[in-house]
Amino acid sequence: MKIVVLSDTHGDANLIEQVYEQEQDADAFFHCGDSELAYDDAHFHNMYRVKGNCDFDRNFVDDLLVPVGERSIFMTHGHLYNIKMTLTPLDYKAQETGADIVLFGHSHLLGAEQIGDTLFLNPGSLLLPRGGNPKSYATIEWQANTDEIKVSFLSPTKQKISEHYFSILKK
Repeated sequence: MKIVVLSDTHGDANLIEQVYEQEQDADAFFHCGDSELAYDDAHFHNMYRVKGNCDFDRNFVDDLLVPVGERSIFMTHGHLYNIKMTLTPLDYKAQETGADIVLFGHSHLLGAEQIGDTLFLNPGSLLLPRGGNPKSYATIEWQANTDEIKVSFLSPTKQKISEHYFSILKK
């Protein structure tokens, strides 16, 4: 399975379209909020999406729990979970929902971290990265019936920024 994760595109629909077009082999696409687009904007295609603090369309939801293959993925923007200070509230939510993978944005800082048996991933920002990071999105890949997960951070033109491996037990 392969999923693509992007966030914090802040009105640049062309960036969403660019990533969608170059990642056609993905099984699912996720946008972690602050698109600043309408919920039904055509650039989302069949993308799972949540509301960020800069999204105002009432059709967006704050959180989403999605099964992809044998994995359970929880997605939120992060501003409602205080992610700029700590991942603890988000970790509690992951435990509550039984999520294997948690996706969030908001800070514009790319990163992947394992806490217990949960992978937490922020794809960074495709438009306005912070902390000296490059513009980025992420892919997460795994094979059925294995615990190994590969995370890749990529530039808007699909150049590899970094690659990371995690062992995440299925819940």
